[in-house]
Amino acid sequence: MPRMTRARAQETLKRLQDIYPTAHCALNYRSPWELLIATILSAQCTDERVNKVTAVLFERFPGPREMLEGGEDEVAEIIRSVGCYRTKARSLVGTAHKVLTLHHGEVPQSLEALVNLPGVGRKTANVVRGNAFDFPGMVVDTHVKRISFRLGWTRQTDPDRIEKDLCRLLPDRVWTQAGHTLIAHGRALCKAPTPICSQCPLLDECPRNGVSRSK
Repeated sequence: MPRMTRARAQETLKRLQDIYPTAHCALNYRSPWELLIATILSAQCTDERVNKVTAVLFERFPGPREMLEGGEDEVAEIIRSVGCYRTKARSLVGTAHKVLTLHHGEVPQSLEALVNLPGVGRKTANVVRGNAFDFPGMVVDTHVKRISFRLGWTRQTDPDRIEKDLCRLLPDRVWTQAGHTLIAHGRALCKAPTPICSQCPLLDECPRNGVSRSK
């Protein structure tokens, strides 16, 4: 397969954006704090489940101070329907503590500060930076990882290395929306373990199907 070029990757992304013009963050949030908490909860959990849980969680704990005062046990009881709820409750309360003590109660905007919060990796940090603060952020979740590999945009399996490959191929102005678009395609057609190739509008482009066109 020929080396992937920026021009080809960007052309493919444009085709996908035309197919999914309304792709957006599916988590419900009203503030950077709510998006941060929702994204921590979304690990190994559907967005639909997270939205049901956060509707109750944010009513009970509208900010980091209330969450810290509530404590792990009460947070865990509210989020018990999500995976790894006790570990996540510890992360949420720990994040509340750091946001209050290190950042004056405001969610930090820098990548370095975000990944220093409990339960926050580059994926979560990029979700928050891209959607709450409008900074370029290339999110690599399971959908993005799967589709970028199938399209030949990367040969890596480590999310951090995949992120670097995608950032080299795509201009930073599209990173945030690219994540939403790829996730939408992953949910609709390019599924795991078996994609619905017969309905895919990229059938003529996808290396998975033996196409090796280059530009």
